[in-house]
Amino acid sequence: MTGGVNGDGRPIGVALLGAGVVGSQVVRLLTEQADELAHRVGAPLHLVGVAVRRPQRHPDVPAELLTTDAAGLVTREDVDVVVEVIGGIDPVRGLLLTALKNGKSVVSANKALLAEDGAALAAAADESGADLYYEASVAGAIPLLRPIQQSLAGDRIVRIAGIVNGTTNFILSAMASSGANYTEALEEAGRLGYAEADPTADVDGYDAASKAAILASLAFHTRVTADDVHREGIRDVTAADIAAARALGCTIKLLAICEQVDDSVSARVHPAMIPRSHPLASVSDAYNAVFIEAAAAGQLMFYGQGAGGPQTASAVLGDLVAAARNRVIGGRGPRDSAYADLPVLAMGDTRTRYHVALDVTDRAGVLAQVAGVFAEHGVSIATVRQEGRGGSSGEGDADDGAPGPKDATLVIVTHSAPDAALAATVEALTGLDSVRGVAGVLRVEGLGRPVTELGGGS
Repeated sequence: MTGGVNGDGRPIGVALLGAGVVGSQVVRLLTEQADELAHRVGAPLHLVGVAVRRPQRHPDVPAELLTTDAAGLVTREDVDVVVEVIGGIDPVRGLLLTALKNGKSVVSANKALLAEDGAALAAAADESGADLYYEASVAGAIPLLRPIQQSLAGDRIVRIAGIVNGTTNFILSAMASSGANYTEALEEAGRLGYAEADPTADVDGYDAASKAAILASLAFHTRVTADDVHREGIRDVTAADIAAARALGCTIKLLAICEQVDDSVSARVHPAMIPRSHPLASVSDAYNAVFIEAAAAGQLMFYGQGAGGPQTASAVLGDLVAAARNRVIGGRGPRDSAYADLPVLAMGDTRTRYHVALDVTDRAGVLAQVAGVFAEHGVSIATVRQEGRGGSSGEGDADDGAPGPKDATLVIVTHSAPDAALAATVEALTGLDSVRGVAGVLRVEGLGRPVTELGGGS
């Protein structure tokens, strides 16, 4: 059937695009739980075809289901729901648009496509009256998108801050617990299967940025794409940064942060220091967690395994049951909502706090000089700590043998300031004769706590 209501108990035809790590688990669950799923849906779920590129690589899928003709599969008359777990943009975009335009409901785990072309997919679904579900695109098995769309539909979400990439969280957790540097922790993540052979999408923040775009779009009823999300990865996080965070009573996490700021939306992904007392700080290894602040509901946290074949397949099956049930009873799932149409705030205008470590010459007047640069750019200093390093710079007078000025490290935590102002401050600091270098700059996210509660330095 195409685009109609299946109210007579006939099977719901399911087409599956992809049979890799997630797709193979979808096939397994559909088979093992067939009876239970039929009761939940009100009709049997019948897998009619599985599109793959190389059928010989999928011996666990019945041969009669395998096909290389994905375009033909998504337009078959006996298909009611298309489940996509291939990933990537093309040719998946065309396949899903074709399916939706032909009245097939779509279930997708494709974060990159939804972050780039979610608006086009939603429009196609609206035009044909089909469903578009994508719970598995963010945070794997964690129920997250449906609570935002439905459970919090009567509330106003203020902020979402989350750990949405398990690979980077494993790496940062390993650095914090063992003292390993970034390269060592990445190698360990690869050995354990948490990191891909090419970890770029994870460690450079692309994966998290796609998820942030989806979260911001849903939470603030505004079209946000991955290109709108400010993105920084974790390659530059050092063991010294981890130690500095610990001294401040914090830990470092790669966060996806989406918030409404006045009449704008801010969406960003970057490493940040967060207080060890915050629930997100205790999320370790490859786990995900998302912290939501809403006007009436207050603070909510969703926690669990954010990746993996069975976990992601669980979310896919949840969406499939919803889409199939709607076919049986004639309903529709939540429609895309972008009525607010808020502008996306430029990162330079986004305000947060900062931890700045400067290698300076240890002599009188340096602190005042540095503080003057911060003041000149309108960045207020909250705390300052000076750490003497005890080594001679070798710049003493060679004739009289007097020791040269020693090095020291100034650790400065600022009050909230625009990102552009902090960047200008750092650039100006590098021009001072007394500043030998900027050892590190990290954002500090209090996540509701005053900055004065962080650390004990003064």
